[in-house]
Amino acid sequence: MGDRPAKNDLFDALASAGKALGNGRRAELVDVLAQGERSVEELAAEIGQSVANTSQHLQVLLRAGLVRTQRQGTRIYYSLATPEVGTLWAALCQVAADHVGELDALARAYLGDRSELETISRDELVDRLAAGDVIVLDVRPTAEYHAGHIPGALSVPITTLDQRWQQLPADTQVVAYCRGPYCVYADDAVRLLRQRGYQAARLDDGFPEWTHARLPVETGAA
Repeated sequence: MGDRPAKNDLFDALASAGKALGNGRRAELVDVLAQGERSVEELAAEIGQSVANTSQHLQVLLRAGLVRTQRQGTRIYYSLATPEVGTLWAALCQVAADHVGELDALARAYLGDRSELETISRDELVDRLAAGDVIVLDVRPTAEYHAGHIPGALSVPITTLDQRWQQLPADTQVVAYCRGPYCVYADDAVRLLRQRGYQAARLDDGFPEWTHARLPVETGAA
């Protein structure tokens, strides 16, 4: 029979992944990396931290085996170690949504009132894409679109939509998606398009959930 110290070591090791995610900035890094590979500098800008602080957080994730690195010239790029890390993050978010009482209030404080926003499920979007009666906008940064996107989606980063919305046909419903259920980009896109008279909705989750469902994905430019 195994002894207590050995069992302690085993469960400490099993808990190491959760411990690495036990920080909001590191959790946010995993959320960004679920969209695709990014440099340290890009990640620092995304989470509003210095490059030095971001590197420290990434080292914790690296030691826990949750991310991996590759060097391209003078830059180091990070990505999730395996797709299962993204699945773990999605499961953690769902558990938090189901059991953390204050999460709804915190989400409203960040995302605003979503009650007036029309949503569309993944299954419905699959059917609409097959019918060809919908325009899909990927409003994430271009690098994330290139790393992977819903087939047929147009890359219109939220920072450019206010200059490009007139390029969209006004007689077709627009569905916007971004990083996941707590990403504000798709919400902002739907609000902007509705103010300009478009019939617009947001995908009810995001691109990582689309990939976890093993739905088709394209990479590169449109």
